[in-house]
Amino acid sequence: MDLREAARYSLADFFVGDTDDILAPPAEYTEWRAATTWATALYERSMLGAPASRVAVEANGDKWPVINLASYNYLGLATHPETVAAAKAALDQYGTGACGSPILSGMTDLHRELETELAKFLGRESVMLFNSGYGGALGALSGLLRKGDACIVDAKSHLCLIDGTRLSGAALVTFAHNDARALDAALSRAKGKRRLVVLEGIYSMDGDVGALPELVAVAEAHGAPVFIDEAHSILTLGARGRGAVESCGVEGRIGLQYATFSKAFASVGSFVAGSKATLDYLRFYANPYGFSCALPPPVVAAVLAGLRVATRDDLLRVRLRENAAYFRRQLHAIGLDTGESTSHVVPIILGKHRELLYMLSYALLARGLFVAPVDYPSVPDDQVRFRASITAAHTKAELDEALDILELTVARALRAAA
Repeated sequence: MDLREAARYSLADFFVGDTDDILAPPAEYTEWRAATTWATALYERSMLGAPASRVAVEANGDKWPVINLASYNYLGLATHPETVAAAKAALDQYGTGACGSPILSGMTDLHRELETELAKFLGRESVMLFNSGYGGALGALSGLLRKGDACIVDAKSHLCLIDGTRLSGAALVTFAHNDARALDAALSRAKGKRRLVVLEGIYSMDGDVGALPELVAVAEAHGAPVFIDEAHSILTLGARGRGAVESCGVEGRIGLQYATFSKAFASVGSFVAGSKATLDYLRFYANPYGFSCALPPPVVAAVLAGLRVATRDDLLRVRLRENAAYFRRQLHAIGLDTGESTSHVVPIILGKHRELLYMLSYALLARGLFVAPVDYPSVPDDQVRFRASITAAHTKAELDEALDILELTVARALRAAA
């Protein structure tokens, strides 16, 4: 299988195996993997430092200094002096880990402090913490939904939301992205069931904001509560950083607000915020909570410090928005397509040019730019792309340097391929 032939395939082509041994992958997959090492080596990249705006990465045994557009460190908190100092102090006082499930082994006073401050910040009665972003969404949805229920999910929702619904046994019903009429039709088809509507604040592959005013109004008309995933929008949207629910003016109309700590908080884990009654129930029925170790105390301390830094004023959010708007505007000026993005998540869409996606990844790296290549099935087959994550920590000089590299590589290649 030569490189051009290998570029015709993706992971979606090998999902179903045909071997007798369940542990043996399909022979065609093994052949394809061997032929595409040049492409797959771009993933799981080894970073030789913190996820800052500039970092060194390892490639082919060499160290490559790059401008980093692949990190979710949206507010630059990963290396902020206050978050680092808080983690170090907690390490000295509490040790490296919680060493047990929160239900059976308890949690530290730091955990309780974070729950309390998050609830106050969001204007919610209660918050519960998870040790994983994926696990938080999986646990919340599988803990609430049951067989016979219906979960009505935006078609572009993250896989953790899909998997949580499937695990619950509830019917999974998708509706066209951000389409209020499609949501209305989906809810109408699911009449007679307990229903939950699942939306996102910022969609992770397109960078557009959920049409919350219209969608929430439809859910309310049907008497269906709303669960919102604020992974990419918490701390980054809204005047106070309370997420898309704040920026879209629907606070108080959302049943559950979920978000990760791995993006703007620059750490790991997640939380769900809602009423005391709902979360009291979830603590015993969300298995990723009750059957997993609690978050390590140094992580909790860093998140708590990050929350305080990010809510002290609006400076980091303003800088983030200005950087993202500037970067999108300049991409358009050099003829690159950013789709529907209106946020700091900025796709650079190549269309059907899968082979170019991987060849350009190496060209970008060689010139000093690290940006994530995204292939099918994560995005449609005719919408392969690079996904740039803009942060408040990027300087205008760094963004200009990245734009120059993108013009010399991606923009030129797409013009030649047109």
